[in-house]
Amino acid sequence: MDLYRQVAVATGSKLVFLAGQVALDAEGRKVGEGDLAAQVEQCYLNVGTALAEAGATFDDVVKLTVYLVDWTPDKMALYVEGVSRASAKLGVDALPPLTGIGVAALAEPDLLVEIEAVAVVD
Repeated sequence: MDLYRQVAVATGSKLVFLAGQVALDAEGRKVGEGDLAAQVEQCYLNVGTALAEAGATFDDVVKLTVYLVDWTPDKMALYVEGVSRASAKLGVDALPPLTGIGVAALAEPDLLVEIEAVAVVD
């Protein structure tokens, strides 16, 4: 599996902008406290759910922005593990183009990652 694609070309007529998705389950409980891989997985699952509610899938996503708390390159394996687990559950082969940004903190304590998405659908 490729981790992500370098380029996306948008041809649809409806733009979908998703607010940052964090590692909360359907009941609003934090998932994977202190576990980057678990939080990455939950974030991508939440993005998938939000996309479905807008009539879109990961195939429609043209850009992801991933915010990672206290990011260092040695955390990449945990990030990839979370992406791989979520991709398997979502049936996604490769993620859309993305930008990863290291940040000091997110809106709530114990959240390690937040993911925004932009999609274009017909």
